Amino acid sequence: MSTLPITANYRRNGDDWAVTVRAAGKELDATAPGLIAARLAADQLVEEIAVGRSARAVVHLLDGDALAFSVAYLHTRAGLAPPQTG
Repeated sequence: MSTLPITANYRRNGDDWAVTVRAAGKELDATAPGLIAARLAADQLVEEIAVGRSARAVVHLLDGDALAFSVAYLHTRAGLAPPQTG
C-alpha cells in the first residue's frame, strides 16, 4: 500500500487558530483556541480523512511553511510566545 500524503495547514483566525487538512482530494477544517489545540484537532481530522489507511505522511504548515510551523509549535510547547508570522 502506498503512503497517503496529507497536509495540515494552520493560520491565525483572530484569537483562534484554523487548520485545514487535505488528502486525496478531500478537505476538512477545524478551529481551536490555541496552536496546541489546533494541532490536536489536526490529528483528529487526519484520522477522519485517512480512515483505513495506516501508511500516511503528514506535513504541518503555518500559512504554507513547514519550518514556520515547527518554530511556532516548539515555541508554544516550551511556553514561549510564538514569533509573529508575516
